[in-house]
Amino acid sequence: MFTVPSLAENVGPKSFGRGYASMFAPDRLTVGVYFPIESFDGPEPAMRDQVELAKEAERLGFAALWARDVPLNDPNFGDLGQLYDPFVWLATIAAHTSSIALATGAVILPLHHPIDVAKAAASLDHLSGGRFVFGVASGDRPVEYPAYGRDPAQRGDLFRDAFDYSQTLLTERFPVHASAHYGQLAGGGDLVPKPLSPRLPFLVTGQSQQSLDWIAQRSDGWLTYPRDVAKQAQVVSKWRQALDRVGAGFKPVAQSLYIDLAEDPDFAPRPIHLGYRLGRNRLADLFDDLRSNGINHVALNLKFSRRPVADVIDEIGRDVIPHFGIEPNPRA
Repeated sequence: MFTVPSLAENVGPKSFGRGYASMFAPDRLTVGVYFPIESFDGPEPAMRDQVELAKEAERLGFAALWARDVPLNDPNFGDLGQLYDPFVWLATIAAHTSSIALATGAVILPLHHPIDVAKAAASLDHLSGGRFVFGVASGDRPVEYPAYGRDPAQRGDLFRDAFDYSQTLLTERFPVHASAHYGQLAGGGDLVPKPLSPRLPFLVTGQSQQSLDWIAQRSDGWLTYPRDVAKQAQVVSKWRQALDRVGAGFKPVAQSLYIDLAEDPDFAPRPIHLGYRLGRNRLADLFDDLRSNGINHVALNLKFSRRPVADVIDEIGRDVIPHFGIEPNPRA
């Protein structure tokens, strides 16, 4: 049976599309924001004014808008994230923006069929003009795996299988691929569309039941969790060691961060869940430290904000982001 060369041959970082290029570069830090761009109590946001806030974030120089994949409300978990299917939602946002990257943080690969996931990802990449960055994960909500008829004990195997199958679909024409869990292609079918770039960038979240070496070798970057600066420096060092072991070049590290921005610009950091209450000057200092330690992108979550989020977005865009060489986009 004939084989067709992979679309991903001789791919370098510049071949990952507009979104990835706007978010990541060596020794550089950019800032993004998670949907909902909203503060709220309890698990469910209202999702008000999200399109206008997304457009404002783009105008102010934020590098990315992030959406999570939360199929079911698990009352024991306590946080829905944004309400909508991430692909449908980001396609809606793509229609109202022009330059900001659109990222998933993250799609739970084992719960979805790779054909459907790859089709949605490539479609969003086209509809956004190459701005999509594909964050993926193995999932951690107990209610989800039984609901999908999946064995949570197989999360690691399912993740690797879905990851491999999705990448094959996105990078090869009429591939021959056998999956242990999701079926097989014998060269008679091809996924359309293919991404606009030779390779759609995949970011693996956490360890997703994999070794760090596997992630360093197979992904295009790593999305890790917030920690204090010293511990995060150790984590990034381990990432760089893994990249060296597998012979990879630059692959970025991104992290999430919950913040409650105080009115006082010099308000000293106080810990909150997965982040800090702090003033804008201390936030800039924190970003400086993270950049020095090798973090390339910080995705902010404003769930716990005590101030109107529009004011927070404006203050960060006006007084913090320019500190890192990013200027507002008056055309956005």
